Amino acid sequence: MRKKTFAAAALLAAASLTLSACGSGDDGSPVSVVSEDTSQKAVTILDQPFEKPDLVLTDTQGKKYDLRKETAGRPTLVYFGYTHCPDVCPLTMNNIAVAKKALPKAAQDKLRVVFVTTDPGRDTPSELGRWLKGIDPQFVGLTGDFATIQAGARTLGISIEPTHKDKKTGKTVSVHGTQVIVFSPRTDAGYALYDDQATVDDYTKDLPKIVKGENP
Repeated sequence: MRKKTFAAAALLAAASLTLSACGSGDDGSPVSVVSEDTSQKAVTILDQPFEKPDLVLTDTQGKKYDLRKETAGRPTLVYFGYTHCPDVCPLTMNNIAVAKKALPKAAQDKLRVVFVTTDPGRDTPSELGRWLKGIDPQFVGLTGDFATIQAGARTLGISIEPTHKDKKTGKTVSVHGTQVIVFSPRTDAGYALYDDQATVDDYTKDLPKIVKGENP
């Protein structure tokens, strides 16, 4: 299994540099990756887990969603991205969705996959709902105040920037970290993360362990 272990403090510095400018590449690829570690494996196990963010946002039904309360005691994957992304975000969500279908139904029902928008100006609850319905209706979509979302992401070492227009292409882009954070059903702590190179096979092999709170 592809994995390596990091101290959370070191990871905060490293992860904050891995940003993808989704949406402004003419060929549909990210404009740039600020920092790229070619030795990075699909999954990183943290020796000092992250505390789950104290985030209270709005779900696709327009209702308040308390991340800590709603996912307590459940295996949870959290990803920060946006629906207008042409590449990394939909690929990541679809990879997880395909892998999730390989789980027994009981395990699928336990798993929580939470997609937090980095582009709340465009990603309304209804927009998020339509987008996620085409990927997996069980996925949770959250939107809200950008400053609140940005602060929550920062506690996990994930940097996101306000949506803006790319000067060269004129396209609207959202620059954000692309890590998927895994929270344990046993401790509710974020103990592992996946980078944007994780494949369907990676998630398919690891989700059965994640559901049990084991190291992938």
